[in-house]
Amino acid sequence: MTELLELPDLASVVAEQPDPLLFATVSGAHLYGFPSRDSDVDVRGVHLLPVDALIGLREPEETRSRMWQRDGVEMDLVTHDLRTFVRLMLRRNGYVLEQLLSPLVAHTTDAHAELAALAPGVVTTHHAHHYRGFAATQWRLFETSGELKPLLYTFRALMTGIHLMRTGEVVAHLPTLLGSVPAPEYVAELIAAKADAEHCPATGVDTERVRTDVEALHGALDEARAASALPDAPLAYDALHDFVVRTRLEG
Repeated sequence: MTELLELPDLASVVAEQPDPLLFATVSGAHLYGFPSRDSDVDVRGVHLLPVDALIGLREPEETRSRMWQRDGVEMDLVTHDLRTFVRLMLRRNGYVLEQLLSPLVAHTTDAHAELAALAPGVVTTHHAHHYRGFAATQWRLFETSGELKPLLYTFRALMTGIHLMRTGEVVAHLPTLLGSVPAPEYVAELIAAKADAEHCPATGVDTERVRTDVEALHGALDEARAASALPDAPLAYDALHDFVVRTRLEG
């Protein structure tokens, strides 16, 4: 497991949660490798509800979401109960795999390590659809807003998907992906340009050239999926079921 992220604010956030966390990691622009000075901190994790919360009459808080300011930084916290999170893992959801496997770790446990070890068993060729869909949404947002952030998200999603189809490895960090997935040289310049502000315009970007490059990456993702050795269905369902039951009963 990766070394803990040394941020006191995140340690206090973990301590404030009403139920124990199996893990808490940093996602979003910090994970993707292009944070800005004013980027918020996206904390994602898994909490463990007690058994009586799931079998009683009250609606359990299977997902908790909160946004607030701390020390001048916008915090965005989302945690799912373990069962909910594992069900998302089984639905070709790349987001939760990125959160589970994020190297930016604020809190971890033995259960976190065990769940991360099971993650390769849920990766399938269908995860390509997740990344293609996310990239398409971000591209439409770029066309509407003209901002740099959704353009970088477009490149990041497509390149993460291509790398995943080729290797079975979840890598969400765009600067790292530039070393393994062929991409236009200007992407590194876009990353540097975003450092100053979260919502900066994509100044000087040749939209038609970028459109061509994005379409090429879509094609590369299709080719990578067609040639992928990944299975068509998750292989770790039973192991994950046993893990959820055992972890819940152990509390």
